[in-house]
Amino acid sequence: METHSGRICRKCLTRDMDKSAYFENLHSYIANLDEDLKVSEPLYEKRLTLCKQCDLLWDGMCRGCGCFVELRAVMKKNYCPYDKW
Repeated sequence: METHSGRICRKCLTRDMDKSAYFENLHSYIANLDEDLKVSEPLYEKRLTLCKQCDLLWDGMCRGCGCFVELRAVMKKNYCPYDKW
């Protein structure tokens, strides 16, 4: 297996996984991020609440920019490209 930055590359595409598996992988990835990279839990929840109210949210993704909103919302360096948060 190839590695990049200490991560194991599984060479899988989300379309090749069942829906629960790829969301499970996403949640596992978020849980294992360095805490210095993540926003506080209250801010994360506030961001997700705003995303849930947005018409662009569809199946965990932003139809505007194509991101997984849970991943975008957890990172300190990220912002909503539509100025929602």
